[in-house]
Amino acid sequence: MSRTSYDRFLTVFSPEGRLYQVEYAFKAITGSGHTAVSVRGKDTSVVITQKKVPDKLIDASSVTHLHSITPTIGCVMTGLTADAKAQVSRARQEAAEWRYKYGYEITPDALARRMANINQIYTQRAGMRPLGISMILIGIDPDYGPQCFKLDPAGYFVGFHATAAGQKQQEAMNHLEKKWKKLDSGKGADDPAGASKALSRDEVIEIAIEAMSTVHATDYKPGEVEIGIVSTSEDENPKTRGFWRVMDEAEVEHHLLAYAEKD
Repeated sequence: MSRTSYDRFLTVFSPEGRLYQVEYAFKAITGSGHTAVSVRGKDTSVVITQKKVPDKLIDASSVTHLHSITPTIGCVMTGLTADAKAQVSRARQEAAEWRYKYGYEITPDALARRMANINQIYTQRAGMRPLGISMILIGIDPDYGPQCFKLDPAGYFVGFHATAAGQKQQEAMNHLEKKWKKLDSGKGADDPAGASKALSRDEVIEIAIEAMSTVHATDYKPGEVEIGIVSTSEDENPKTRGFWRVMDEAEVEHHLLAYAEKD
């Protein structure tokens, strides 16, 4: 078997110990042309992603990368849209089964672990293929407050204070790391968790918008980005406090203007 033919089979390792098909799934994420950013603070988790409508005749309201999984958990999907829909459907099924079995809503970490386990199975069975998507889950944990997890096609998942996925993932992560070091009067580098817990709802949204605008060097219009939020802050509407929701264009515009004016 020649070196180049190790990428023909999902279940065959190359002599260097690599699974090329799984690596190609990661390429599908960066090649999607989208970037998503997520940030969490004291009482808020937020996700922001680009909204690209490829054709003027498409109804823009039907194009989205933000999905609700349970009333308190939502996600942003980056990568192949059809694969994303399939994974969101499976996540909703798993959450519904948990609710039916145990009588309470699944927690963000339990859902992230379950979906990561399913992703890992897809890397070891020849009859399946890895999904070309990265899923960033945000939600409110009854014990630990706002949560943010990122899953990849290999089945790895981990919690973050702030993260990014997609085309400009590395640039966004570098920006967020630099931002975090400056938080809490420069103590963010030594105590990232403490710096995260000091962030208010508006600050979390502003950091996410800033990261998105900086890596693309663009001042976004309200129709060009989508923002999903879960917040227990006093600033949040009491009717939606603690629940996942997608901001409408007027609210997105308000936050974009607040960031532009601060700049």
